Amino acid sequence: MSDLKEPLNYAPRKSVDAETKASGGLYDRSIGAIIAETRNLTADQVERVLQYQRERGIRFGEAAIALGYANAEDVLEALSKQFHYPYAPTERKSRSPELVALNQPFSSQAEVFRGIRSQIMMRLYREGEPRRALAVISPDTLDGKSYFSANLAVTLAQLGGRTLLVDADLRRPRQHEIFDVKNQSGLSSILSGRSEPRVIQQVEGMNSLFVLPVGAIPPNPGELLERPAFGMLMRELAGKFDHVIVDTSAGLYGADSAIVAARCGAALVLARQNQSRVTALQELTASLDDVSTTLVGTVMNQY
Repeated sequence: MSDLKEPLNYAPRKSVDAETKASGGLYDRSIGAIIAETRNLTADQVERVLQYQRERGIRFGEAAIALGYANAEDVLEALSKQFHYPYAPTERKSRSPELVALNQPFSSQAEVFRGIRSQIMMRLYREGEPRRALAVISPDTLDGKSYFSANLAVTLAQLGGRTLLVDADLRRPRQHEIFDVKNQSGLSSILSGRSEPRVIQQVEGMNSLFVLPVGAIPPNPGELLERPAFGMLMRELAGKFDHVIVDTSAGLYGADSAIVAARCGAALVLARQNQSRVTALQELTASLDDVSTTLVGTVMNQY
């Protein structure tokens, strides 16, 4: 397994106190120890893995796979646990297949999202400036905007900071489907003045990632977004979370995305390779000229 870079020597677990670290009380165990515990390996099986490992000069995980005591999924899960890196279990992957940054955190796709994350953080979070939410906008439907917003939010949450993904696409919302969360209430409830419990939901398996779905699709999306309540909400959320990513309606639906971008204070434009028209992109970016919004960049999606 080329992803495994550090020694995987298995050391028998001695005591909780011996393994507990001061920061967060998390166990700093070897991957071998995690695999042995996850797969309920006996002492004899562990010894066979260790012997196979020594004879061939390979890692514990590779040896366990070769002997049939573990599989590649077990090794990746152990690696994520060792580094306290959120990783979706097998049953979650089937429910949220679009979350490649969570389902396949060591893939080339996830690495691309991490690179984009770094660029955004350098441009958006500058010392001395107030925190702003980031609106992800695109000219057309099927540009991959919801997919992009979801995975960007995952990579930001993987840094450990509290991250909120807001679905502000009041016309064709998808984030509740992508994350498999309830959608009985959400942003539309807040903007229409209804008091609903638990409109912000924590993502299963990720302590630092939260989703605010749309809830009921309103008949007047543009008017709801124009209300002062939306701008006030964005400012409040930006102050309470380390990162706020906002999914929006496609530009072809009118001014929705520009309104959201203005209330967020920052926007990122998403274009689809071989699909997005230059004129549509120019019109979308021109809609931001008269509002106090920072355009942090443009991403070309190959999807």
